[in-house]
Amino acid sequence: MEKFFVHAKADTVGVAVADIQAGEKVTGWVMEDDTIIEVQAKSNIPLGHKIALQDIAKGEMVIKYGQPIGRATETIARGEHVHVHNLKTARW
Repeated sequence: MEKFFVHAKADTVGVAVADIQAGEKVTGWVMEDDTIIEVQAKSNIPLGHKIALQDIAKGEMVIKYGQPIGRATETIARGEHVHVHNLKTARW
């Protein structure tokens, strides 16, 4: 069962569709091309929150829906929880 969805191949984050536990190896569905990817979670990720699909450098734009949604406020490792504690929205 896929535990996260990815909207576009260019996305650097996926959205959890179930709670994810730290250390868990989880699969995700990429909607754009109907592929499956696998990521090992480095932290707990609640339903509806984001998981990093690759390492994201501090200051780098985070991509979701194929569009930038904000900048990383710290370095984020692949598999880490991405949310307000390490992401500043591009809207404000």
